[in-house]
Amino acid sequence: MPQVEASQYAVGVFRDIGSATKAIEALTRHGFPKDALTVAGLVSDDLTALASSACGRDAERFEDPALGAIIGAGPLAAALVAGQPAASTVGLAVRLRQLGFQAHDGRIFEALVGRGGVLVAVRSESRAADALATLHNYGGGNAAIGAWVGRV
Repeated sequence: MPQVEASQYAVGVFRDIGSATKAIEALTRHGFPKDALTVAGLVSDDLTALASSACGRDAERFEDPALGAIIGAGPLAAALVAGQPAASTVGLAVRLRQLGFQAHDGRIFEALVGRGGVLVAVRSESRAADALATLHNYGGGNAAIGAWVGRV
């Protein structure tokens, strides 16, 4: 699995697609480019369309042993999918840990996504605090920057 700089990501999980959409629109208004955004969650047609549209690339699917099928687009989603077999025995929390996030953050993100939440991440070390504030202001649960680095 490729390494990513966890400290470059602000991550939040939204309770539904509507809330995630509002946050993504706000991030775009604040100048965050599509190629910096990641959107992921349980597979649905609506989430696939949102992820592809918001991130400007096709969404990719991977299997989680506890959650089932997950769809995502963007740089963090690509890193989660890279090098993994289609029928993986490694869950979302472990994949996030392998990418450098704290284990407890991965477990929380996995639990929230498992409840139907939509994970939205922004890759932008220089503006991570701005991204975090936007995610938090629009209802991003457990909004955090990377692996505790610079966490507010």
